[in-house]
Amino acid sequence: MLKSFRYLLFPLSLIYGAIIWLRNILFDKKIFKSASFNFPIICVGNLAVGGTGKSPMTEYLIRLLMERYDIATLSRGYKRKTKGFAIANDATTAIEIGDEPMQFHQKFPSITVSVGEERILAIPQLLQLKPATEVIILDDGFQHRMVKAGLNILLTEYKNLYTRDLMMPAGDLRDIKLSSKRADIIVVTKCKSDLSANEKNTLLKELNPLPHQKIFFTDIVYGSAYHLFDKKTYTIDQTTDVLLLCGIANPKPLKDHLTQSTASYEMIRYGDHHIFTSDDLSDIKNHFEQIKSVNKIIITTEKDAVRLEKFGKELAEYPIYVLPIEHHFLFEEAPFFNTQIIEFVGSFKRG
Repeated sequence: MLKSFRYLLFPLSLIYGAIIWLRNILFDKKIFKSASFNFPIICVGNLAVGGTGKSPMTEYLIRLLMERYDIATLSRGYKRKTKGFAIANDATTAIEIGDEPMQFHQKFPSITVSVGEERILAIPQLLQLKPATEVIILDDGFQHRMVKAGLNILLTEYKNLYTRDLMMPAGDLRDIKLSSKRADIIVVTKCKSDLSANEKNTLLKELNPLPHQKIFFTDIVYGSAYHLFDKKTYTIDQTTDVLLLCGIANPKPLKDHLTQSTASYEMIRYGDHHIFTSDDLSDIKNHFEQIKSVNKIIITTEKDAVRLEKFGKELAEYPIYVLPIEHHFLFEEAPFFNTQIIEFVGSFKRG
């Protein structure tokens, strides 16, 4: 029903697509200017709205490079309550910089995590305040064409490839399909773990990459659940009953994982980047108390976790755990991906 309704919005999609197409033409013709930096900038983005795994890919790049270089991430800071440029510090909260940057800040305290709506202004500020920075990773920066990144990584979800999607509001695309040609690397994310070589080749034909573009395929790997506050790990098994708190764009992979890994689960679904309130807290407690099981826990995502931490006193006595995810490269192609990233960064001379 919802899908049928969205198709009724197709005329609006044509208008929106025309506006985005014109904007890209103006950039391509250099009527609108893009700034380049003689500095390694990696952009992680997508053509669709949410749900392709940008944050886990940013984290993958951080892990890959952090032992070699001084890294900074730069995000818009979606749904934060502040504006302008800011660098995370020990007193920073998710309200101030957004949930995804806060997640990076907590998991990788040795790197610089920054936010700024206007990347073209934020990058010089970042380099001035953190002159030791050697690599900048732009989180969700593919559409922000005022900055020309040196390496563009485009993500597209296996079950919702941009080649099969429509422009908003009829579909999920926020950029035209032709923009995929600006990518240096395309990663098909959230694939099934047993994707065959034949299926891979079929997808390659559909995506039809340019000669210089490299395409990789990843699935999701879930890590060990850890307590939101004391960080102790917990092994989820077929005897565990779960209350799932989920405020992400696409919870289906997580739901599928819990279906296979637990006795049962109930989900309280929130909007993407939801800001939790005291009323939500009461609702969570009530739902949890109603689960008739001895072996019951609360599970949430890493993005949701940084927005729940403010309820430390109220939730301290509850078994609330965070389930992390990572990208896993299929067909043993992680070394090839890693090499391309490392060689790009290494191509810049350090002064």
